[in-house]
Amino acid sequence: MDPILIIAGIVFVALIILASSVKVVKEYERGVIFRLGRLVGARGPGLFLIIPIFETMVKIDLRVSVFDVTPQEVITKDNVTARVNAVVYYRVLDPEKAVTEVERYEYATAQIALTTIRGVIGQAELDELLSERDKINKRLQTIIDEATDPWGIKVSSVEIKDVELPKEMQRAMAAQAEAERNRRARIISADAEFQAAKKVAEAANVLQREKGGMFIRTLQTIKEATEEKATTVVIPFPIEMLEAFGYRGARSTKQKEEETSDDIAEE
Repeated sequence: MDPILIIAGIVFVALIILASSVKVVKEYERGVIFRLGRLVGARGPGLFLIIPIFETMVKIDLRVSVFDVTPQEVITKDNVTARVNAVVYYRVLDPEKAVTEVERYEYATAQIALTTIRGVIGQAELDELLSERDKINKRLQTIIDEATDPWGIKVSSVEIKDVELPKEMQRAMAAQAEAERNRRARIISADAEFQAAKKVAEAANVLQREKGGMFIRTLQTIKEATEEKATTVVIPFPIEMLEAFGYRGARSTKQKEEETSDDIAEE
C-alpha cells in the first residue's frame, strides 16, 4: 500500500478529530461539558477544545427568552368565565442546572406558567383581574420564579396581555357603567341646585337687609323685562315706594329692637 495514501488518511482523520474537538461559544452562550457522562462544568464564551469521543457539549442560550402562554378558559372566584392570554419573560442563570435538573427547560417553564396562571386567576375575582392586573402579574412572576429556581431559570416578568369576557358579561358591565355615570350626573346636578339655592337665599337676605335693595332689584327686573318685545309687562309694586308716601307697614320685632338700640347709642 502506498505510504503517501496512509499518511494522507492519517492526516485526514486527525483533521476530522481536531475539527470536532474545537468548539466556539458566542458571548451570549455557554457550553456545558460532559466527560464520559459526568458533568465537568460550563465553558465559554470563546474558543476551547474538548476531548473527542470522551467529551460532549450542550450549548445553552443565556439571553432573555419570551413565549406566549396558550389562551386559557378560566373561571374566576366569582364564577365568571374569562379567556386569559399572557406572556412570560425568562432567562437561564445557571446553565448546568438547566441541563442536569430538568429535561427541556423551555417546555417545563411553559407548563409551570400555564398551570400557575390557571390557579392564580381562579383565586381572583373579576374586578380584581380587571383593575389590579399589576398585582396579579407580580404574584404570577413570584410563583413561577420560585418553581423554576431549582432549574437555574430566572423569570423576570409575567404580563397578562388580554382578558376576554362573554358577550353577556360585557353587556352587563356596560349597563353597570352607564348606571354609575347617571348616578354621578344626578349627584352633580343636585349639588349644583343646592349651591344655586343657597346663593339665591343669601342674595335675598342681602336685598332684605339693605334699604332700597328691593327697589333697585325691581328696576333691574323692569329693564330686563322691557328688553324683550313683550306686549304686556307685569310689575310688582314694592313696599319701599309706599314709604315715600308716608305708609308704614308692620315692622318685625327684630327691626324695632335694632332701631331702639340705635337710638340709645345716639343718646
